[in-house]
Amino acid sequence: MKVIPIQQAASSLAPADPALVPAPGAALLDRRARSVRDLRISVTDRCNFRCVYCMPREVFGDDYAFLPRRQLLSFEEILRVARLFVARGVRKIRITGGEPLLRKDVDRLIGMLAALDGVEITLTTNGVLLPKLARRLKDAGLHRVTVSLDALDDALFRRMNDADYPVEKVLEGIEAARAVGLGPIKVNMVVKRGTNDTDIEPMAAHFRNSGHILRFIEFMDVGASNGWKMDEVLPSREVIERIDRLFPLEPIDPNYEGEVAERWRYKDGAGEVGVISSVTQAFCSSCTRIRLSTEGQLYTCLFAQQGHDLRALLREGADDTRIDAAIAQVWQGREDRYSELRTAETAALRKIEMSYIGG
Repeated sequence: MKVIPIQQAASSLAPADPALVPAPGAALLDRRARSVRDLRISVTDRCNFRCVYCMPREVFGDDYAFLPRRQLLSFEEILRVARLFVARGVRKIRITGGEPLLRKDVDRLIGMLAALDGVEITLTTNGVLLPKLARRLKDAGLHRVTVSLDALDDALFRRMNDADYPVEKVLEGIEAARAVGLGPIKVNMVVKRGTNDTDIEPMAAHFRNSGHILRFIEFMDVGASNGWKMDEVLPSREVIERIDRLFPLEPIDPNYEGEVAERWRYKDGAGEVGVISSVTQAFCSSCTRIRLSTEGQLYTCLFAQQGHDLRALLREGADDTRIDAAIAQVWQGREDRYSELRTAETAALRKIEMSYIGG
């Protein structure tokens, strides 16, 4: 059976020096003076899609060994970690996967996290389970969703998800989320040159005047299984140029410090689009994200090669003070800037897989 090697690359957390841990409630800064504001929590490594840039079927086939349930963090363990991060300044928690809606009773976790003060709870999904779950998620306290959709052309979309899901299923999910108030909805399109870039203009035309925010993401060298090549990256500036020729655009300011998407609005008032340019316009200097894997590893970068084992502390009976100190130690030692350093050599490194950490 196949495994994701990066799952085995996790370091144990040595006891932190109390003198180096900021007082409880104080903000944490990494070695580049970046604060921790966004916590991404992966709740499953499973997905019902096999997208070619994330979980290619030749790697994640029928014999693929997903994590056994006993290795996953419980909802109570996740809440405990999240509460400590919120005390250190986290203001947004995003639930991811794999496909997070495959995690049984995920709405119960949403309700637990929504009880934390001053935190926005969001979720990223491929959308096909939203017609069934959108109301439960909203009632539990979820604020909004981001939906992945890589093409409007049905045949192209089926090829990209490689699980024969029609595009209509995702559109139905987006509508279900809108109907219960899980907005503003963001729709993410990963763009691969020569694969789905023909659908840039149709996607823009479809989501104009919808109230949803369409975002185009450059194809990234996440993990080691998606066959990334630089010549398949379509720079975001070309995406904007192509849309602007049809529907004139103008830039607008970010919503908050550290926002990764560059925002543009239609001059005729038909809404906005965004571009996320991790490859051609690195935003490492303002990155405020940390990621918790489904089995309790902390990762300080989407392109990390190694995580830090929180689950061991949780399950050996460590108190909150010790776990908080471990969190502080990880963040204060952070100096990641992978996208600023990317080369053909770094792109070939065996990094954490997108499906395991949630993007």
